[in-house]
Amino acid sequence: RMMKTLQGKLIALSISGKKPINEGINLIVSHLDSPRLDLKQNPLYEEVDLAFMKTHYYGGIKKFQWLTRPLAIHGRVICSDGSYLDIVVGEDDSDPVFTVADILPHLAKKVQEDKKVSDAFVGEKLNLMVGSLPFGDKDTKDRFKLAILNLLNERFGLIEEDLISAELEVVPAGKARDVGWDRGLTGAYGHDDRSCVFASLKAMIDIKNPQKTALVLFVDKEEIGSDGATGAKSRFLENFLADLMIANGKEPLYHEIHKILMNSRAISADGNAALDPDFQDVHEKRNAARLGYGTCLTKFTGSGGKYGASDANAEYVGWLRNLFNKKKVVWQTGELGKVDEGGGGTVAKFLALYGMEIIDCGPPVLSMHSPFEIVHKGDIYMTYRGCRAFLES
Repeated sequence: RMMKTLQGKLIALSISGKKPINEGINLIVSHLDSPRLDLKQNPLYEEVDLAFMKTHYYGGIKKFQWLTRPLAIHGRVICSDGSYLDIVVGEDDSDPVFTVADILPHLAKKVQEDKKVSDAFVGEKLNLMVGSLPFGDKDTKDRFKLAILNLLNERFGLIEEDLISAELEVVPAGKARDVGWDRGLTGAYGHDDRSCVFASLKAMIDIKNPQKTALVLFVDKEEIGSDGATGAKSRFLENFLADLMIANGKEPLYHEIHKILMNSRAISADGNAALDPDFQDVHEKRNAARLGYGTCLTKFTGSGGKYGASDANAEYVGWLRNLFNKKKVVWQTGELGKVDEGGGGTVAKFLALYGMEIIDCGPPVLSMHSPFEIVHKGDIYMTYRGCRAFLES
């Protein structure tokens, strides 16, 4: 077994198989990031005797969904002495929470209701309310901002400049919850894609002696295009394979690494849109995934005429379908909405560049990219079963 991480945001785990690695690996890739609000580098300010922090939204969100709800802050601060401090505020019952305020309906007609949704809710106004009590006397400048700086210093030992070298993320506060009288669904922030992260990690832990080398890769930055050192476009996978070859007594030649990748099979473990009961007209029902019908095989994503898609070939779809049937994995197929309705993408197209076989597979998600996404527990279980069957094959 081997594990390697990069910058605390990209993780690879592998188990060597019975067959030589040059015959290819079985790879599952899922992403750790989810849409959120990030604090800006100079976030803290005051306005009308209240303290706020400026945010920059990350990924594809509906901005209005992030207003008037309890929010928590997670992240890491690098201090002036080079030490780091991990911060989580808003998740414990004794913690305060934060929020983004909204205008009352009595005064919303001109500023919101008469506008398109995209114009009514502006990203620059997603300002996090963080305080309301002043520091010092009335002649003190920025005394509400100073009060927060004083609290940050007393509790964490931080100064304002420390916030520049920080990655602080604003996410919905609260735990995952059962949904419905029968508790068949689970609702939480970040099911896209952490349900698949859980399923593939659990599968990796549970397998013993795979036929081929099994590898699970947890990447960052998927929600903003997979760029950067920790995204799926990075060369981390190639470097990890080189380390794996050395551990197996093989010379990690460039062309040998790429030959291994070309001989590999992969799953991009990511959720698809579930058929929405209240917005069924955006789906083509014969090819829409449904909650409770098992893990969803998505042959292609993209938009319009499959633009930007990684389209799995028929032979690979047939192989995986037969594997799932043999292992009694309940599965379905689905597309991301009607043709020309919209679209989206996953990391599949970036891994396909190596010439490997790859397809998207994961549980259908209702209210995707919202602060409270909904999945069926049975679909998560079948995603785990599918991941395990694949890794063991």
